[in-house]
Amino acid sequence: MHDALFRPFTLKGLTLPNRIVMAPMTRSFSPDGVPGANVAAYYRRRAEGGVGLIVTEGTGVERTGSTNDPNVPHFFGDAALAGWAEVVRETHAGGGLIAPQLWHVGAARNHANPNPPPQESPSGLFKPGKPFGNAMSDADVADAIAAFARAAGDAKRLGFDAVELHGAHGYLIDQFFWEGTNERGDRYGGRSIAERGRFAADILKAVRAEVGPDYPVIIRVSQWKQQDYGFRIATTPDQLVEWLGPLVDAGADVLHCSQRRFWEPEFPELDGDDGLNFAGWTKKLLNVPTITVGSVGLSGEFIAGFAGEASTPAGIENLLERLERDEFDLVGVGRALIVDPDWALKVRDGRMDALTPFDRSALGSLV
Repeated sequence: MHDALFRPFTLKGLTLPNRIVMAPMTRSFSPDGVPGANVAAYYRRRAEGGVGLIVTEGTGVERTGSTNDPNVPHFFGDAALAGWAEVVRETHAGGGLIAPQLWHVGAARNHANPNPPPQESPSGLFKPGKPFGNAMSDADVADAIAAFARAAGDAKRLGFDAVELHGAHGYLIDQFFWEGTNERGDRYGGRSIAERGRFAADILKAVRAEVGPDYPVIIRVSQWKQQDYGFRIATTPDQLVEWLGPLVDAGADVLHCSQRRFWEPEFPELDGDDGLNFAGWTKKLLNVPTITVGSVGLSGEFIAGFAGEASTPAGIENLLERLERDEFDLVGVGRALIVDPDWALKVRDGRMDALTPFDRSALGSLV
């Protein structure tokens, strides 16, 4: 079954050597938003370690409040873009493929940064009933859409192999999806999932217009929010189609389906449910390539891991079985690749006893 993980995968002329995707993970090693040589070396090591596609940490688009941490990289400005050009060169020199994740945090709080720039969201809410930041005007919405498109165009010009939009985890795009944080009365709000998804769809259309028809575009989505781990936008398959179908229609080539635990079925309450996870149901219903992600290769789940709970290497037999039957197409690996740039090579060679455990202290350096 390991062969399933190391089959090539082709998307719009981009051929990945295997099914392993480095999941985007905030590292905060880019002072004033500028990635340096240490960041470029960090990604090159993962390329040399056999990762099929690297998705970078989230990078802020050119919009006030897109990041709430001064050490999170920007994806605008001469200095930051020059830094990303070096990341691309190093990654390609290491034999890898790479996509930036384009990000706007919206009204997400960062308690480690008490003085963030002015933050914005659909309706000035961090979570239902909890005001934080500013409600976006029509002009703000239009400018944010343009900022994502401009960043995608810059990614293509810099030589990135694909681009990913962060539409998950309670950040700006996801705050538009969520009825509890989107109380707008204009075309970007409404009672239906499709109405609230128009912001994401318009971003995708603008990105597609900027990069052209043949450039791979990924969007990361999730049911859960950092504000509410148990929340679900779609509680039925029909709602899943209503939510994600317009994103595919608008130009998304791949849906990166984030779960806290990839092995959990998405609709366990359904009679006859075959145990498909979020990525599995999305692929089945929309006939689109999907990436599964969520605590792959480690014991415990990643929220607890980032909170301080240590995790040990775990078997991936269940993952391989699902991949073997094409439940999903690609596999996002997060914490395991933070601590072990050679994770893919070790798994390929069956050196499971050589895998590295994860501890929160690993977040303090770029290995």
